[in-house]
Amino acid sequence: MPVRPRRSVLYMPGSNQRALEKARTLAADTLVLDLEDSVGPEKKVEARDMVVAAVKAGGYGKREIIIRANSLDSEWGEDDVRAIGLSGADGVCLPKIENEAEVEAAIKVLNDVGAPETMQVWVMIETPLGVTNIHQIASSDARMTVIAMGTTDLAKELRVPHRPDRIGLLHSLSQCVLAARAHDKEILDGVYLDLQNDAGFTEVCQQGRDLGFDGKTLIHPKQLAAANDVFGPGADDIERAEKIIAAWKLAEAEGKGVVVVDGKLVEGMHVDEAKRHLLLAEKIAALTEA
Repeated sequence: MPVRPRRSVLYMPGSNQRALEKARTLAADTLVLDLEDSVGPEKKVEARDMVVAAVKAGGYGKREIIIRANSLDSEWGEDDVRAIGLSGADGVCLPKIENEAEVEAAIKVLNDVGAPETMQVWVMIETPLGVTNIHQIASSDARMTVIAMGTTDLAKELRVPHRPDRIGLLHSLSQCVLAARAHDKEILDGVYLDLQNDAGFTEVCQQGRDLGFDGKTLIHPKQLAAANDVFGPGADDIERAEKIIAAWKLAEAEGKGVVVVDGKLVEGMHVDEAKRHLLLAEKIAALTEA
């Protein structure tokens, strides 16, 4: 899968015109314009029209634009997916996915309306059944590129408290990271609800990074800076990556099979990871270019 920064993935309410406009100025790698949880039943159709119009109007720069649909079994879901397929967005996010058939049903709708082959499908894993079936979901179709954890609903379904260490969620989170890596997908950690606890947010971002997540879904712009910092390669990461690649090239030129950098043995897999860090840093820099 091509490397693309998804350090910060911000949900924006699709029924709020001001929020849709403000999103054009925010330092988010990805924007998820939401038609589901943040929109009341009486505003679903209006929100769909507003979001599609906003995407077609453009102005979001190099940010990745995803639209979260209502579930296909709702009265709005199929029309949402049809509209998203022709909107020009980068992808559709499907909530509460529990099996491969649900992914395939949405993809059929996209194909029927002639959505571009490049349009992605993101799946949200929010239930125990979704976690149980994560391998079949992750391997369902080439359009399916990203898994997003819905940890708020998952915690409720599992009947576990929202502890700072997230101990009740760790098994589910790791199962989904494992499936993402097995099937070459990206995976995003769930949202953090306490907007007053900046230190707690940073800690849970660090935990998510250490569990293997590629980035974090967010509910407020104030969370962007910390997510971008934690999930992006820092100056030390870039410096070490450059040293590893330089040392590896020198060893190859000299016919040596062993490389040591700063007292640590370096193998081919470390070189691959170093190259990925540098490529990610390049992509991040490109996002901020005019």
